[in-house]
Amino acid sequence: MKRGLLLLLIILFAGAWLGEKMVQDPGYVLISYDRTTIETSLWVLLVIGLVSFLLAHLLLRLLSKARIPTSELRHWSERRALRNAHRRTLKGLQAFADGSWWKAQRFLGQAAPRAELPLVNYLVAARAAQEQGDDKAADTFLQQARQRSPQSATAVDIAQAQLQFDRGQFEECLATLSALQAKLPKHSQVLRLLHSTLTQLGDWQGLASLIPSLRQNKILPEESLQALELRCYREMLGHTLAQLPPETEHETRVQALNRAWQNLPTKLTSDESLVCDYVSQLTTLGEDARAEIFLRDQIKRNWNETLVRIYGRLKGENTHKQLEIARKWEKDHPNSAALLLTLGRLSMRNEHWGKAIGFFEQSIALQPSAEAYAELCRLLQHLGEHDKLATRLQEGLSTTGAGLPNLPMPEKMAALND
Repeated sequence: MKRGLLLLLIILFAGAWLGEKMVQDPGYVLISYDRTTIETSLWVLLVIGLVSFLLAHLLLRLLSKARIPTSELRHWSERRALRNAHRRTLKGLQAFADGSWWKAQRFLGQAAPRAELPLVNYLVAARAAQEQGDDKAADTFLQQARQRSPQSATAVDIAQAQLQFDRGQFEECLATLSALQAKLPKHSQVLRLLHSTLTQLGDWQGLASLIPSLRQNKILPEESLQALELRCYREMLGHTLAQLPPETEHETRVQALNRAWQNLPTKLTSDESLVCDYVSQLTTLGEDARAEIFLRDQIKRNWNETLVRIYGRLKGENTHKQLEIARKWEKDHPNSAALLLTLGRLSMRNEHWGKAIGFFEQSIALQPSAEAYAELCRLLQHLGEHDKLATRLQEGLSTTGAGLPNLPMPEKMAALND
């Protein structure tokens, strides 16, 4: 009661004091904006300000009592942002599908922070930037993807490796993929990229080591894997001597070549192309005698016409014994044109000229070949058998030139006069 009376007295006193002041000096306030002016007394302006404050306070209290949850406002704002991000993402993906790389990069990059799947936005935006040659932007998008989705580091690393491969950064790509393979040894995309990267680098040893994983995880068809395996070991065998320093001693070179052959998988040691490569490198080193022994064993285990033909080109330690070995093969393969050609050559090494002519003629009768005709004609020329030589030359031209087009030829007399 006393407090209410005291408050009333204070209000009355304040009102009387303010009333006296307003009468003594009402004040003057001028507000001007553009061409509009407002004139009023100071006390009226203060009253308007006070009333405005009270009204605003009252409005806020009413809103508070209405219990409108602020979380709803926040959720509405978030849903709106998500819808915008979704719309931009769809536009970006459509642009990417149409090949409009700059649009795809722009829309996907803008939508990524609010996208439902930001990883997709960042990865596709990185690819769009890459297509425009903007490597820096592509790397930035990948870095953002890694920061935003650390749980998807594998997907980002694979995308990084793919971009490095497309840029021709094969060494960097190999480093990225090697780290991935250590964590995910059976990941098909990692294995595919590793296969392509190692092929580009010409790392045949690495490819050979990768083949078991490619086969186990069915990354390539078996036929392709077999061809790849053969190529790897042919390349490794073919580069054996080239990798040695020029000053390497002869015997060391031979030993290195032999080790390379011994390191081949057993199933490939009978492959014709590998055998031919090995023999060729032995002969390059001047090791015909070793090549003859090796090739003799190969032919004994697995008859092969190509190897038999090569055998006739080699000069073993004992040419007479070499000829006798080939004669024994004739019993089991009497109709082999390749063997008869080889017998003719080995007969020449032993200076059995008549027998050599016979073998060459038999080979031609079974299967005419330019090689057999060339050997026979060369021998006939050195023996002075010019008539036979002319006949065989004509036969050889008719045989080897069978595929020539039908063209007009000059008359003999006209040719002589010209």
